[in-house]
Amino acid sequence: MLKMGGNAVDAAVAAAFAIGVAEPSCSGIGGGGFMLIRMNQTAEVTFIDFREVAPQKATADMYPMEGNSVIGDANETGHLAVAVPGDVAGLCLALQSFGRLTLTDVVAPAVRYAEEGVPITQSLRRSCEAQRERLGTFSEFSKIYLRNALFASTGGILQNPDYARTLRLIAEEGAGVFYEGEIATAIAAEIRCNGGVLTEDDLAAYRPSIRTPVTGSYRGYDIVSTSLPSCGGIHVVEILNMLESLDAKALGHNTAEHLHLLAEIQKRVFADRDKYMGDPGFVDVPSEGLTSKAYAAERVREINFSRATKFAGIKPGRPVVHEASSTTHLSTMDRELNMVSLTQTIGRFFGCGVVVPGYGFVLNDEMHDMDPRPGGPNSIAPGKKPLSSISPTLVVKDGLPHMTVGSPGSRRIITAVSQVISNVIDHGMGIQDAIEAARVHAEGDQLHIEGRVPRETVQRLICMGHNVTLGKEYDMFFGGAQGVIFDSVQGVFRGGADPRRDGMAVGFNG
Repeated sequence: MLKMGGNAVDAAVAAAFAIGVAEPSCSGIGGGGFMLIRMNQTAEVTFIDFREVAPQKATADMYPMEGNSVIGDANETGHLAVAVPGDVAGLCLALQSFGRLTLTDVVAPAVRYAEEGVPITQSLRRSCEAQRERLGTFSEFSKIYLRNALFASTGGILQNPDYARTLRLIAEEGAGVFYEGEIATAIAAEIRCNGGVLTEDDLAAYRPSIRTPVTGSYRGYDIVSTSLPSCGGIHVVEILNMLESLDAKALGHNTAEHLHLLAEIQKRVFADRDKYMGDPGFVDVPSEGLTSKAYAAERVREINFSRATKFAGIKPGRPVVHEASSTTHLSTMDRELNMVSLTQTIGRFFGCGVVVPGYGFVLNDEMHDMDPRPGGPNSIAPGKKPLSSISPTLVVKDGLPHMTVGSPGSRRIITAVSQVISNVIDHGMGIQDAIEAARVHAEGDQLHIEGRVPRETVQRLICMGHNVTLGKEYDMFFGGAQGVIFDSVQGVFRGGADPRRDGMAVGFNG
């Protein structure tokens, strides 16, 4: 797209459509997402929320429960798990508002990949195999993704001519064909005939939202990230605010002392997430308080610097007193210093498993991201958006674009993005080293540590009272960050791609 004269938005939208074909386990037009766009000429950031929405016939008690579990996993597998997809509407809005190329131009690579095929990577093959038992009964899914001859080994070719036809329809007719045309009719019919509640009216009513992003600062850098219904940006800023009161550089990177404080900070953030977060159209969330420096200072004062705190002993803070009143990520920059951070998802790997017959794409299971129990801030309601942790983030220094970064990984997105930013700013790493560096994720009473952290460091953390779960050396559990940095001194771009998942950094010197 850049070679064709397009900008960072054209490149991001084209990549998003293409990734839906090449990494169908994690994203695609049957899902949704969030995008931050900063056009350098105006220095304004636009946050496009194209998150999925609960259907109008959804109810707080729509899933029968056994204890705290949904019977039959009906909120994550099958037709009742589908929320209204937002991907096509969001990508088309971004292109129309900020791109230079036509929809036909940017969708063309995805059409070509679907028709001619894409190489089957090791991670895609493993994702397919992992879902064989859960999704093997869905005939359309099995026909495309569970053919033994196709997935016997890495290196085969995945072709999806039905998806190519669908993408060609979108390129020719625009987003309307997905929400009120032929594709909408097919989606609604498939769901209606199989016990789901999403209707043609739900699709016709869908609109992406333009929201005000969350902003913060960290050691002289401006941080811009997602606002609700993704809590990710709020919590990235909250983590960085707490880190800012500590001398992270003096602690040393991934020392026991450094990882202990990261863990204690992360646990407090997740206590706040569980207490306060939900769709702001339905829940009053104290966002300003959660992202304030004063609130962060209060939370840091609770930390024991030599001993782990049990999660049960960590209470949500009182941010209101500080009030003034599987997923895929991609990052792009262009020579005009426009930048995009875009994260999209279909929920868990391969969403709900339903492929719309004759159209080749998988539908999301985003109803799973809502609380199936009534009465909570993230409980199900008609037209409500599920809470998300997606955190595409932009970093600006002295008015100039510096970094665009994000990651997949469910709740680990928040901790991955904040660690990458800290690695760059506090520890002086380049973007590739910052992404590759071993990560930690603390939630509940478990401290998950990537396997490359030295054993003596892990042992010290255990002695400090942490319950440690040790992962693989490069563990997909910890996300798959992708980022671009602009070096304003040398006038060059540097891209970084996460070896934990498929992805790469590419540039065009025009």
